[in-house]
Amino acid sequence: MDLLIIGGTNFLGPALVAEALSSGHRLTLFNRGESRPDFKADAETIMGDRESDLGRLAGRKWDAVIDTCGYLPRLVKLSAQALRGKVEHYTFISTLSVYPTHGAANRDESAQLLTLKDETVEEVTGETYGPLKVLCEAEAQANYPGETLIIRSGLIVGPRDPTNRFTYWVARTAKGGPAIAPPADQPIQFVDARDLAAFTLRRVEARAAGIYNVTGPARRMTFGKLLSLAKEALNSDARFHHCGDDFLRQNDVGEFMELPLWVNHELAESFMTFNIDRALGAGLTFREPARTIRDTWEWARAQPPDAPKPAYLPPEKEAALLAAWLP
Repeated sequence: MDLLIIGGTNFLGPALVAEALSSGHRLTLFNRGESRPDFKADAETIMGDRESDLGRLAGRKWDAVIDTCGYLPRLVKLSAQALRGKVEHYTFISTLSVYPTHGAANRDESAQLLTLKDETVEEVTGETYGPLKVLCEAEAQANYPGETLIIRSGLIVGPRDPTNRFTYWVARTAKGGPAIAPPADQPIQFVDARDLAAFTLRRVEARAAGIYNVTGPARRMTFGKLLSLAKEALNSDARFHHCGDDFLRQNDVGEFMELPLWVNHELAESFMTFNIDRALGAGLTFREPARTIRDTWEWARAQPPDAPKPAYLPPEKEAALLAAWLP
C-alpha cells in the first residue's frame, strides 16, 4: 500500500513508521519536522504545516492516511477535505479521553462522549483535550463516510515515551530499595506503542471502518501485579510500599503525574477498566509486559540524565513519604 502519515516522528509515529516499512508498504510522512527533528526514517518526507501547507500534497495519491496528531477539529477538517480524491481511507488516532473521566466500569465504544459548550474553542487544555478529540473524530467521519477508522488509544507506553508516566515505574524498579507506590489493587491499563501500531496497520490494510478502544492488557491488571512483573523482569530488589489513597492525599501527593499513574479508587475503576472486546475480536494482541518493561528500561537508561521528566516523584519527597508511612 501507499501510505501517508500525518506526523510520524513522536512516540507512536516511529512505531507506525517501523511497522509500515517492515510490512512492505511505501510510506510518505507529512509534518513540520519540529517535534523530533533528529528522527530519520527510510521514507519520503514532505515538510509542511497542516494549517497552511496542505497544497504540498497536491498531485499525489495514497491508498490510506493515518492522522496521528489532530487536536483541533478545524485542522482535521482542512486535512480531510484536502485529501479527498487523493486518499481512499482515513485513520484518525484518537484517545480514551473522549469519554468522561467518571463513568461505569467496562465502557465500550458506545459509551457517552464529552461535549464542548463552545465548539469554537481552540485552546487545548486538560478540560478541552477530550472534547476537541470528539469533534476531530466527527470531522474525519463526515469527510470520509464509511471509510474512517477511529483508534481510541489508552495510555501508550514503551521506548520513546516523552511523558515518563510508565517509564518512571520502570526506572524506579531498576533503582531498587524502598519505594512509595499506589494501592496494589488499583487497576491500570496501557498499550505498548508497537502493539498499537501493529493493530492500527492491520486494520488499515483491511480497509476497516469504525471505532476501536485500544488499550490493554487483555485481562485486568493491577498496580501490584505490574510492579511485581517489573521486579522480576529487571531482577530488582525494590520494595514497594503500596499506600492508600487517603494517605497520599493527606500528604499532598499529586495524582497521575507526580505519583505517575496513581488515581483515586473511584476514578481508576471507571477510567482504567475500558472494554476492548471489539479490538480483541479484530486481532489486537500484546507482547508480554516483561518485554515492554525491559525494552523501556534499555531506552530510558540511554537518555541524558537531564532529559525532561513531566511525570516524576522527586526522591526527597519519596523519602519524606516513606518516613511518614513506615513504622
